[in-house]
Amino acid sequence: MQLILHSTIAFVAIVSICFGAPFKSADKCGYGACNLGQPDKLNVHIVPHTHDDVGWLKTVDQYFYGARNDIQHAAVQYILDSVIPALVENPDRRFIYVEMAFFWRWWLQQTEDMKNTVKQLVNSGHLEFISGGWCMNDEGVTHYSSIIDQHSLGAEFLRDEFGECGRPKLGWQIDPFGHSREVASLFAQMGFDGLFFGRVDFQDYAIRNMTKTMEMIWKGSANLGEQSWLFTGILPRVYTAPASFCFDYRCRDEPIKTDDFFPISYSMHGLWNGYFTSRPALKRYERHSNNILQVTKQLNAFSNITLRQAFFPLNEAMGVAQHHDAVSGTEKQHVADDYALRLSDGIDSAIYVINQAYKKLLPKENRSPVVPNQFLCQLSNISECLPIEGQDIFTLTIWNPTIQPVQHIVHVPVTKYYTIRSPTGEIIFADVHQISQAIKNIPGRTSSAQLEISFQTSIPALGFNTYYFQAISEIDIEKKSSIERTYNEACILQNQNLRIEFDDQGNLKNITNRRKNFTVSFSAQGFYWYTSFPGNNSGPEFQASGAYFFRPLTPTPLPVSNTRNITCTYSNISQRASIVYNEWASQEIRLYDGANNVEMEWIVGPIPIDDNLGKEIIMRYDTDIQTNGLFYTDANGREMIERKRDYRPSWNYTVYESVSGNYYPIPSRVWIKDNQRQMTILTDRSEGGSSMHDGSVELMIHRRTLYDDSQGVGEPMNETAYGKGLVICGKHFLIIEPPENSALYHRRTAQQLYMSPISTYALPTVSYTDYSNNFRQTWSALTEEMPYNVHLLTLDQLTVKVFLIRIEHYFELHEDDTFSKPVQVDLQFFFDSLGKIMDLTELTLSANLPLNDMNRLIWRTANDESSYSKPTHSNASLTNTIVTLNPMQIKTFQVTLE
Repeated sequence: MQLILHSTIAFVAIVSICFGAPFKSADKCGYGACNLGQPDKLNVHIVPHTHDDVGWLKTVDQYFYGARNDIQHAAVQYILDSVIPALVENPDRRFIYVEMAFFWRWWLQQTEDMKNTVKQLVNSGHLEFISGGWCMNDEGVTHYSSIIDQHSLGAEFLRDEFGECGRPKLGWQIDPFGHSREVASLFAQMGFDGLFFGRVDFQDYAIRNMTKTMEMIWKGSANLGEQSWLFTGILPRVYTAPASFCFDYRCRDEPIKTDDFFPISYSMHGLWNGYFTSRPALKRYERHSNNILQVTKQLNAFSNITLRQAFFPLNEAMGVAQHHDAVSGTEKQHVADDYALRLSDGIDSAIYVINQAYKKLLPKENRSPVVPNQFLCQLSNISECLPIEGQDIFTLTIWNPTIQPVQHIVHVPVTKYYTIRSPTGEIIFADVHQISQAIKNIPGRTSSAQLEISFQTSIPALGFNTYYFQAISEIDIEKKSSIERTYNEACILQNQNLRIEFDDQGNLKNITNRRKNFTVSFSAQGFYWYTSFPGNNSGPEFQASGAYFFRPLTPTPLPVSNTRNITCTYSNISQRASIVYNEWASQEIRLYDGANNVEMEWIVGPIPIDDNLGKEIIMRYDTDIQTNGLFYTDANGREMIERKRDYRPSWNYTVYESVSGNYYPIPSRVWIKDNQRQMTILTDRSEGGSSMHDGSVELMIHRRTLYDDSQGVGEPMNETAYGKGLVICGKHFLIIEPPENSALYHRRTAQQLYMSPISTYALPTVSYTDYSNNFRQTWSALTEEMPYNVHLLTLDQLTVKVFLIRIEHYFELHEDDTFSKPVQVDLQFFFDSLGKIMDLTELTLSANLPLNDMNRLIWRTANDESSYSKPTHSNASLTNTIVTLNPMQIKTFQVTLE
């Protein structure tokens, strides 16, 4: 990465032989505006374009206005201020713009005269928008839901302001540090004709450059066929011009691809895969923020309050957060702080909408009580909820954003004992646990809560339950609660489905699937660390490990401790093994009643650096599963890709870094398997990971490096908080099943992790009798059972009667005998509480074009395969509300109600 090129205008020279019409001035937009050149000559097309980082070395605001030029000389507003007059001055000029986060901001400041001038330039093809997302999103650590949202946000703005001439037709990903097959598939479904990007592995580049295979047909999905194919080109000099071309001060038969571009190497010892884990707290906060955004959209829709603009700040903040120097963790620290602040402010706007929605949904019919204010407790992951501390009465309302009922484990940190009433008025029996010392020791935790109440409950599909808490005496609760503990003894956790065995040293030994009667044995499980390479970056062999790059000093990780203490706890709804390694690393392994997975919560930090060694912390799972060098990772939370150690499917790979060369992005899950057994590990955020030897999975969960890796950010990956190294809390979920059964569990669990139930609290001042007389305590938007393999991806109210809905089939082909088949769903079921569907129009994935109007360019491969995809229907509007979904298919509709 070259510092001087960020947030500036860059130029690409594309050399092509053109057989079209001679040079002409544009009189329309789209491909008709192209200067095709002269057919008897080699024509060079100079394409000026933006590459405006939506935050990196400076914050979004600083980049836009040109502040802090001592950090980097860049001011985006002046790019547009100068480009528009230049286009008007010379009709032969063209310009393409990419990042809507900046263009939208600039647009709001313009006069009507200037807006009309820009519209004329767009309509004549002089100014073109490509990609059109709020940012140029990262591809390794982003979730597909957020990628779709941020592109839809930009596409909606362009459609509303510029119409068809503003619709992007190309993907432009010239700076991200690796490229995902899933993103290619999503772009194809958005209607893009092609994709251009800049970064590939230096070994891959050398082969492609020699064989002239910089262009290809990328088959983006193993499930969707031609509709996921995308013409893809690699820019030969990333985002710089040819060496012989100087501008201003910047002087210096298609093959097929079915895999992806991860990880990519900058040099022999510099691989862009440290960012798969960098800034793990921000990665989790971004995922949590998306969860809140989707819930807010649903509540706004079902309450019919039309407050879409009120939570735009969260929509916008999420769009910015997808930037390839945002959620990736490759920005300066003060910029990371700004991203987190933007998300926090956005969540505040969402809370307002959530309150307005519950004011309509909570009161019973013909009742008009004062609805108590709802609030989030966003520090509940460290057992802190200050507003309810010491309260005699509070309520907990939980919204389930999925279309199936969920079994949910509720955890509430408290300073008193409480009775809890269910939505139907019964007393809920709950466990009361002491909050762990590891939690209480986290720097910055101010809660005085020593106890955590836990109970298990079912939340209705697309609906809520409310629970009423009332303080009682300690004596009353002790009569009903029974908790047993063992200390530093061998112990067993067991429920109806699983059995987990530990020895007296805290080592996980076996997990048995009791239903299927097989066991996975563990030779090791726990925390290890790699020493970060402390190079000075003066040459490839001195490459340091930093925000972008992961490079260990040696290939063998060290255990964080050679001893550990184990405490096993048995209660009514859970059994737990708490394992403390040292003062900065601990984990708690939980098995809940009836659960099909094992929950593993870990706390790491502050990572010590008083030995002057940077450390990359991994959680490792070593099993007896026979894997033959294979493991499987997800692409942006959707399709899975087979990986093979020390191997690349597209080219002959030479190993220079034995560990980091095998690290891949894991946005949601990884698995290993043999013929009889599969171990799937789901994550609560994006992490880097690998299988470094057969039967093993390792996931990097935290990093603290002491050297910059010379990729432009100018800082080591050394996060601190409250004067100490940053502490990270997170979770893994283990599923042990036969391979043929695994998708049944990991698919739904992954959806429920990224679309978790969202809890809000309130402080009513009335008795339970009065509360239950005036308020609904349970409600669901659905009256019909929905198919198991269908997921509601988006529900967004556009106007009073118009809604945007995306549904998806979230199983792949051939991974489950029952649920990998096409499925039908009636869209009317989603709207029964709102009205009858009058009109239904299917749209492209980015929701900016009727699907029938999408006419993508058709490409042919060297073996004469065509990218032509047969349209799914012939009418723009549909009257039948029953929709068929094939495996991995997403469908987007605009719905109008009567």
